[in-house]
Amino acid sequence: QVQLVESGGGFVQPGGSLRLSCAASGSIVSIGVMGWYRQAPGKQRESVAGITSGGTTNYADSVKGRFTISRDSAKNTVYLQMNSLKPEDTGVYYCNAPIRTYYGSDYFAYWGQGTQVTVSS
Repeated sequence: QVQLVESGGGFVQPGGSLRLSCAASGSIVSIGVMGWYRQAPGKQRESVAGITSGGTTNYADSVKGRFTISRDSAKNTVYLQMNSLKPEDTGVYYCNAPIRTYYGSDYFAYWGQGTQVTVSS
């Protein structure tokens, strides 16, 4: 089986920084685009950032210039460096990735369990 495990969430004041990590483990053959999503209370889950295996990145307009996504393919890990945090960044952050395992030739989407980020004074 495959697991995605996030870490690094917490409480921070506006203007502060946090770094999230998401490590994939299991019988992994290949991982596609790795992405971060977030869900604020009462709102739908939204895409925050994504990164391809080749390092191409994309960001939601709301986080451009403040967040940086990176990836360590050797460790099957994706990171999200979040700077200049705002109260509206509050939510549960999830990582997501399509992963191919040794048990088949197709990619299936996996989600982590989520990590809470709270930005408040």
